[in-house]
Amino acid sequence: MKIPANMTEQEILDTMEIVINRIAPRYTFYGYDVHDIKQESYIICMEAVDRYDGIRPLENFLSVNLSNRLKNFVRDNYFISDANNSRIKVLQPAQLEYEEYLVDDEEDFELENSIDLDHYVSFIDRFLPASMRMDYLKLINNIYLPKNKKQDVVDKIIEIIEEAGYEKG
Repeated sequence: MKIPANMTEQEILDTMEIVINRIAPRYTFYGYDVHDIKQESYIICMEAVDRYDGIRPLENFLSVNLSNRLKNFVRDNYFISDANNSRIKVLQPAQLEYEEYLVDDEEDFELENSIDLDHYVSFIDRFLPASMRMDYLKLINNIYLPKNKKQDVVDKIIEIIEEAGYEKG
């Protein structure tokens, strides 16, 4: 990474962190969680700093560069064009299997017994519809989600927990 003459390495890293934390969470999609996108974003920003000309603020330069590169990343990995040049989603959320949530030596937990937060999360993950998974991940990672989608996810979580025999309270 080439460091501009008027900046320190720490200033560049701090600016990169601000830009990445603001922009990267907007580009999560199936198969990539927030941490994956942030790692990609760090690489993109490190490469971009070498091309920084010093004319405009570094934060603006990195924001535009990162946003454009992530849009291309999503385009290249998420959509294809069909014969009519219509965009089709390539990746669809998958329903996760129960076995994917079992940790070593975990047995099926009894719903009649008191369960702790980890079991609630495991139970919700187990029964949450695949179509809501991306919104659910945004919700638990504190990423912006429109009110109506947030309410849909919360309502579904409450429904799952109530079906298990637990009451909201």
